[in-house]
Amino acid sequence: MTEIEASIVLNMLAHLGPIRFKKLKEYFGSALSILQAREDALQAVEGIGKEVAASIRSWEQQVDLRAELTHVENVGARVLTLDDPGYPPLLRDIHDPPILLYCLGTLEKRDQEQGIAIVGTREASHYALEATKKIGYQLAYAGLTIYSGLARGIDTIAHQAALAAHGRTVAILGSGLVHFYPPENIPLAQKIVSSAGGALLSEFPMNTRPSKHTFPKRNRIISGCAFGLLVMEAGRRSGALISAHEALEQGRSLYSIPGRIDHPRALGSNRLLQQGAKLVMEAEDILNDFPMLFSQVPRLEKSKAPPALHGEELLLYQTLGDDPMPIDEIIAKSCLPAATVSSRLLALELSHHVQSVPGGRYIKVL
Repeated sequence: MTEIEASIVLNMLAHLGPIRFKKLKEYFGSALSILQAREDALQAVEGIGKEVAASIRSWEQQVDLRAELTHVENVGARVLTLDDPGYPPLLRDIHDPPILLYCLGTLEKRDQEQGIAIVGTREASHYALEATKKIGYQLAYAGLTIYSGLARGIDTIAHQAALAAHGRTVAILGSGLVHFYPPENIPLAQKIVSSAGGALLSEFPMNTRPSKHTFPKRNRIISGCAFGLLVMEAGRRSGALISAHEALEQGRSLYSIPGRIDHPRALGSNRLLQQGAKLVMEAEDILNDFPMLFSQVPRLEKSKAPPALHGEELLLYQTLGDDPMPIDEIIAKSCLPAATVSSRLLALELSHHVQSVPGGRYIKVL
């Protein structure tokens, strides 16, 4: 058995978890040594009781390692252990780093050094969605990698904005790589990996289905991979506030945009501003912090002329007329996939070639 296989086994045991694994690894030196240890030796480690020790010794009765390895191979993923150079170094240093990460796609060095997490409510206001489009696009255009959770609402727009800017984005899943959620974001997930060269990450075994327990758990990874966390909009009980709490515990920079004081979905994010989060009105409010964090400071090129249209963006621009056109009609006339139309329209909107109007319609502005 290899070290990776031993890590997979331990990650699949229900009673272990990252903190106990961390203590065991410090004591025994490797995942393989943990699996090979006697039950009494396991119990000698602080926090490892008889139940956990017995679970480790009887792992073959609980874990189908061959099936898990087959899932990994079929999907085309790879497994990053804590000792792997590709494991995000910022994440490795948190209190409870994942035992391992299943990775589909590519992680680059800049993802680990200049990543910003963007989170918010699933039922975001128009104001918050538009702000996410603008700021997410600008940050990705400046060279930052956008981390988010592939959920509906703010997460989806954050990933799309990064793709529209031809930047990098990484999605942290609240499920295994076999079960994407929400299902309508499967094309977006595929585009993150195939078109943008980004990545999908999960700490959960491949066949894990999303649940009310998996999403809060994955939030520490979203904040843990990045130098800072930007909350776009969050109510008092929003999962984004869990991410904000994790970010503060991890020593990350915390940012938020101001929302309406009478809007229930902005009460949580506004409260973060009261408690000391940095108020963000444009991308520069985050980029200006970089001299204190990094030697190479990304900047926005405000004077740069709008890019010339080509390929799919040119086709969509030519498809539009002088009157607002519903997105279903744009998809039908352009013969492009719905996911492609959505992301390219976002790019055209951010480059001020088209404008969205109420009712899911678009019109030329140049």
